[in-house]
Parts: sequence; C-alpha cells; structure tokens
Amino acid sequence: MTELLSVTETILYIVTKICVAGISISLLLLLYRIIDGPTNADRAVALDAIGINLMGLAALVAIIITTTMLNDVILLIGILLFIGTIAIAKYLEKGVIIDRDLD
Repeated sequence: MTELLSVTETILYIVTKICVAGISISLLLLLYRIIDGPTNADRAVALDAIGINLMGLAALVAIIITTTMLNDVILLIGILLFIGTIAIAKYLEKGVIIDRDLD
C-alpha cells in the first residue's frame, strides 16, 4: 500500500510541475497578446484569460504545498476578475466607466 502511495505522490508531483510550466507559457503568450493585440477586445479577452490562469496557478500552488489557505485567494481573484471584466466591457461600450450626470 505504501508503494501505491509513493507512486501516486510522484505522479502528482510530476503532473503539477507540467501544469505549472504550461500555465506559465500561457501567461507569457497572453502577455504578448495584451501588448500587441490588434483590437481592444482582444486585449480584454487576454486580460480575462490571464485572470483565469492566475486562479489555476494559485490552485496548483495550493496542491503543491498541500494547504487550503489559498482557497480564499482563488475566490478573491475570481471576484476581482469579474468586476474588472464588467469595467472593461463598460469602457469599451461607452468610453467611460463611471457616468457623471450632474443634471
């Protein structure tokens, strides 16, 4: 039984390292898309994807260090990502984020 446990830990270690490498490459490519995006909509989608990748990276770090303390961080990233997506969509649609009606 201990052999199965050690094999499982080894596989989990290898898979998490591969996933961290894949997410890191994805983050670099998305950063390039933000810098050299042809339109603002492409930049907005890349920002959303970066937020999702950061959530995944935080989850992988939580798996690697075997803690549940990062669950709050993952939820916070998700909430901030949602608010940021709404702000970017409003900016792309109207040109301003906060409407100032002084009438």
